[in-house]
Amino acid sequence: MYDIISDVHGQAELLKGLLKKMGYRKVNGSFSHSERKAIFVGDFINRGPYIRETIKLVRAMVEAGNAYTILGNHELNAILFYLKDQAGVRIFKRSSKLRLNLFQTLDEFAAYPEEWKSHMRWMRTLPMFLELDGIRVVHACWKEENIQLLKENITEPKLRKSFLRKISKNNSEISKAFWETCRGIDYQLPKDLLVFDNLGRPHRSFRSKWWLDPFGKTFNELSFESRFDLPNYTIPVELIHHHPAYPETDPIVFFGHFCLKNGGNIISNNLCCLDSCVSRKGKLTAYQWSGEKVLKQENLIKS
Repeated sequence: MYDIISDVHGQAELLKGLLKKMGYRKVNGSFSHSERKAIFVGDFINRGPYIRETIKLVRAMVEAGNAYTILGNHELNAILFYLKDQAGVRIFKRSSKLRLNLFQTLDEFAAYPEEWKSHMRWMRTLPMFLELDGIRVVHACWKEENIQLLKENITEPKLRKSFLRKISKNNSEISKAFWETCRGIDYQLPKDLLVFDNLGRPHRSFRSKWWLDPFGKTFNELSFESRFDLPNYTIPVELIHHHPAYPETDPIVFFGHFCLKNGGNIISNNLCCLDSCVSRKGKLTAYQWSGEKVLKQENLIKS
């Protein structure tokens, strides 16, 4: 059926090794399997040493019908970085920060500008989520109201510039749905609470366990993948993002984005985070799904 892989981040050699480990072989320029397809959960650009090769590998598999892929926040940031208004001015307010994050990718493609433009056009044709044969795939967060809003607003097989300009303004419900889907639900810390990570860097927000009902949870209980300790007191109601828990009876969701270097990829019977922090000397992780309704630990494959 499907082999789901997340957050490759330019690690083409590790990806090739993982695909071979799962029985994929390169035929006619594309890795393929006689019985299975790969699904990439976004974030295949930036950070790693072989970004150009990674994009070519993923794209070749998708175009040959051997894989699916969705967009991660890194690909979406790249698309938005190049978005311009009618006067030719970059429209995204944080373009300088985006350029810093894209530095390695842009550097690798400096001698191949037309190839990069082709990849950019291709990325705009990719979906933000998938529903296939009873499973769901999203980069960061499956929140039903967000998914429905995106379905209503993305009605063509390409991200239109008019839609992306609306997202760039960052002041609408569709913009909120867009960013939560590819980045998750972040919580701001109270103004009188400042926390530091193990490198001494201060933090004003934290990533949350979006699948939980946040009411009555402490900062520590709701925090996910934080590299710093949070207090064990209840989150004030005024800081809470209102959303229900992800139902235990709903389809399996595969996602990435959250850097789980210490494992724990299977969160519950129907939730699996496949980002094993390859960009921080972690692993590439795949889940080999064959139709089961409950996730199995033995189906996780590491690079």
